[in-house]
Amino acid sequence: MLPEGWGSNVLIDIGDDGLIAEVHTDIAPGDAEMVAGALLPGMSNVHSHAFQRAMAGLTEKCGPGGDDFWAWRNLMYRFLARITPEDNEAIATQVYIEMLKSGYTSVAEFHYLHHDEAGHAYANRDEMAQRILAAASTAGMGLTLLPVLYRHGGCGGAPPTAHQKRFVLGVDDFNALTQALHQRREGVLRRVGIAPHSLRAVTPDELHAVIGAFDDLDATAPVHIHAAEQQREVDDCLTWSGRRPVAWLLDNCPVNPHWCLVHATHMTDDETLRLAQSGAVAGLCPSTEANLGDGIFKLPAYLMQRGSFGIGGDSHVGVNPFQELAFIEYAQRLKSARRNVLHFSDGASTGGGLWRRALLGGAQALGQRTGAIARGCHADLLVLNADDAALVERSGDDLLDAVIFGPCKSAVRDVMVNGKWVVRAGHHAEEGRALANYRNTLRRLLCN
Repeated sequence: MLPEGWGSNVLIDIGDDGLIAEVHTDIAPGDAEMVAGALLPGMSNVHSHAFQRAMAGLTEKCGPGGDDFWAWRNLMYRFLARITPEDNEAIATQVYIEMLKSGYTSVAEFHYLHHDEAGHAYANRDEMAQRILAAASTAGMGLTLLPVLYRHGGCGGAPPTAHQKRFVLGVDDFNALTQALHQRREGVLRRVGIAPHSLRAVTPDELHAVIGAFDDLDATAPVHIHAAEQQREVDDCLTWSGRRPVAWLLDNCPVNPHWCLVHATHMTDDETLRLAQSGAVAGLCPSTEANLGDGIFKLPAYLMQRGSFGIGGDSHVGVNPFQELAFIEYAQRLKSARRNVLHFSDGASTGGGLWRRALLGGAQALGQRTGAIARGCHADLLVLNADDAALVERSGDDLLDAVIFGPCKSAVRDVMVNGKWVVRAGHHAEEGRALANYRNTLRRLLCN
């Protein structure tokens, strides 16, 4: 899959730096390595809370008062209260390997678990961030690290709750952390950005302070923020400011193509139009949004205004980019009672169009040179599994439709990140060791 369409007999020259040096079409293979199936650019995961992978499936019991996002959040707080740095690394390693085997080759880690179980700073201030880096290195995952500023328990500067003590950083400490990480970028750490958690968790002054400080280091760095995920969040923001969250951000912040508004589920038509026109990316996490009962993003209207979007795993109840795109389309089908709602032109492949749009939006949101098999991009590549029955005798965009909307069981055969194979024939070299560490971590975390 090339930017201009599907090609055959394509030769890709990869430099020692892991970047694509040249792409040649309709050329004899010579002594080049041959791939064993159709080749795609790898997908970016625009929103990850790695530690939440360990919770998947543990919150599916309804209490007597019903269940919603806020009840889930309380359970999540109780779970993370026990996570050590070693646990964090083991969980992140496991989920990053799972992502790679499913087709993600880079991830934006929305990292807010900063302190120890008592809410105190570790002796090494960036201990937890270093554990994320170690997990990405073991897995071979291209990383955009987004340290999170979390200061308050509600809009307008409400004090944080006891459950939030592991997240809270002062503005000065946050700036010192992000600056230190920015200076250390190398290897799998491709970009460092910032993530003011939400308008629930930071005040306007704090938001502007951290944006300004990081702009001095990297004016093109990614800025990610949760926005309008739940209706209660919208209502609280209206009570505090008289504005809805997305409208407040557009009115008061330099929202531009370096920004990613995660979820943005509950928007008016005017907010939808303005967000699309800003050039920012909407970070959609459909499996998590469905699991938490968040709602359905207004994607048809957003795409009509040429809005950019990327896909993320968020809580990692799903780790498969093809399934995330299926969920996006199927939600719109259920809502509209129509098929192929998110088509990009008459007769064109819905799956192919969604994959291309998510590639571009994901690369933009992560601030990485990814998302295309083209000169200057990271050699982050997927080889589809030609032996899966759902893909037999399919080619071109029909492959994407079959993977996303068909009964495909094992879509990905091989995965390359930055010019190095990290998955071969469906297996990752570290998967056995990672699973053993993950098993031991869960055994401890889940014991009474």
